[in-house]
Amino acid sequence: MNTPDENSPDSGYRDFIRQIVDEDKATGKHGGHVATRFPPEPNGYLHIGHAKAICLNFGLAAEFSGICNLRFDDTNPAKEEQEYVEAIIEDIRWLGFDWKDRLYYASDYFLRMYECAVTLIENGLAYVDQLSADEIRAYRGTLTEPGKNSPYRERPPAESLDLFARMRAGEFPEGACVLRAKIDMASPNINMRDPALYRVKKASHHRTGDAWCIYPMYDYAHPLEDAFEGITHSLCTLEFEDHRPFYDWVVANCPTGATPRQIEFARLNLTYTVLSKRKLLLLVQEGHVKGWNDPRMPTLSGLRRRGFTPAAIRNFCERIGVAKRDSVVDVALLEHAVRDDLNRHAQRVMSVLKPLAVVIENYPEGLVEQFEVLVNPEDPAAGTRKVPFARTLFIERDDFREVPPPKYYRLFPGNEVRLRGAYFIVCKDVVKDDAGSVVELRCTYDPASRGGASPDGRKVKSTIHWTSAAHSVPATVRLYEPLFTRENPNDESEGLDWRAHLNPNSLVTIVDARVEAATAGLPAGTTVQFERLGYFCADTDTTPALPVFNRTITLKDSWAKIEKSRGGA
Repeated sequence: MNTPDENSPDSGYRDFIRQIVDEDKATGKHGGHVATRFPPEPNGYLHIGHAKAICLNFGLAAEFSGICNLRFDDTNPAKEEQEYVEAIIEDIRWLGFDWKDRLYYASDYFLRMYECAVTLIENGLAYVDQLSADEIRAYRGTLTEPGKNSPYRERPPAESLDLFARMRAGEFPEGACVLRAKIDMASPNINMRDPALYRVKKASHHRTGDAWCIYPMYDYAHPLEDAFEGITHSLCTLEFEDHRPFYDWVVANCPTGATPRQIEFARLNLTYTVLSKRKLLLLVQEGHVKGWNDPRMPTLSGLRRRGFTPAAIRNFCERIGVAKRDSVVDVALLEHAVRDDLNRHAQRVMSVLKPLAVVIENYPEGLVEQFEVLVNPEDPAAGTRKVPFARTLFIERDDFREVPPPKYYRLFPGNEVRLRGAYFIVCKDVVKDDAGSVVELRCTYDPASRGGASPDGRKVKSTIHWTSAAHSVPATVRLYEPLFTRENPNDESEGLDWRAHLNPNSLVTIVDARVEAATAGLPAGTTVQFERLGYFCADTDTTPALPVFNRTITLKDSWAKIEKSRGGA
């Protein structure tokens, strides 16, 4: 489990990437300029792992007075859609970053990439191979055995140039031939064994249409894009470490005049979460979730819909820092960042998820009082709001027990509790329906306890929340739990498919909750704290007539408890 203490903003720790940039700046490399890029593939929605890369790339550029480009690596039209492009742009802006006029696409460079490939062929560094995909795989060798040369490897450059032009003209079907780099089939790094540069793919591109029927491979396109844009520090996750020699080979052998440097860092892994785009796509396609923006998804659009804030996500990414080795971060740290931010900013409201009616028998009928309560105790500048109080209320059903268990201090027959900010009440009677279920409580109040103050110094051991029956409205509330029951759902060592660990209780919908009437009019995306219950966000399908809230997170903060036990903040 990752322990982020050394990466905390107050530790003075400089991660290895910043140390590299410090050194480059000191030696005048790249003329002291820093240019990074965030290069998503538009084949899915961004998730919390991408947020780490976004914050790193844009944050590094800002810290060193450099620039960060947004560039779409759109080299595989079969899996890419304009929908993903638009969603990615929205997510990055929401996260708080701006690339100004530096929005680029790999497809912007298709002609330049093609011309670089022609140069490689002319220089004897690339050739058109007509082996089948299975044959190429067999010729490549293994991790312990070298590969062997393709019979087409030594064909004259003129012949490969002709075939490559015919590939571009659409004369060959998919799989009939590929353009390969000519490097070293005996290299101990399998990525250097004549990797493919271009393949035939007769699919319409979301930007270029049918202008091309050959498309560059990602490993060939990416270093060229970096070079064309003058990127100085190309930050990638660790799975690209073995690809770096080919990255450098492309940069060295293509006429770009630039020398970007690839640097690898550990990707984000979270407990109880999958961050593979392939797996996330399957969750959507197979109906395990209701789209990419389902609040159970770790996508930025899902987290936004759930009520996570950009500031919380940025603070989380800063806290975990960057490292050279893969590790797993406890999802409780992300939840802690969200609670910390919402606690300081979210308005408090009275809401009841499972309402139980309370009639205060000695309270005057028709009387409505307005109690002044703080909007947010953590933010005195937020002021107060008025909460109406009347004879008939709703309390949380879990705040009453007809037969209380030991050390139960909330409401039960004969016990006195404080209604938050209002009065002391005592339960006098219980009303049940024909089935024996409790449907109403009959209580009395102490008029001298107005505002929740004790009139004679007596103490009550419990304070519960409430809503006025006449001044609250019905609401639908969705309660979310982790999507997976296993800490590492990617672990298939026991022979179980990762989907076997899906949590059947990840979503519970309550249709008869009650919320303050003013809360019903909150615009979608507004997050508030339901007192004593947690933080909740007005959903995208909420209306004043039928408010809908998603639980963002509970009030319990396990990470804070862990930190306190270790002597942390």
